[in-house]
Amino acid sequence: MTIQAHLSELERRHRKLEDEINDAMAHPSSDALKIAELKRQKLQVKDQITRLKGSSIH
Repeated sequence: MTIQAHLSELERRHRKLEDEINDAMAHPSSDALKIAELKRQKLQVKDQITRLKGSSIH
């Protein structure tokens, strides 16, 4: 998998997690722990995106 393909996949996962977070927050019965876990996963994906972008520049 090329760096660009991997980056595209990570960006897709990031958007999907964002959608899941928004959906969960829209429901008053949402589990706060689930939302926190989704946010943690989203942050990890964002960190991976940032590292990949940084490594592809050099």
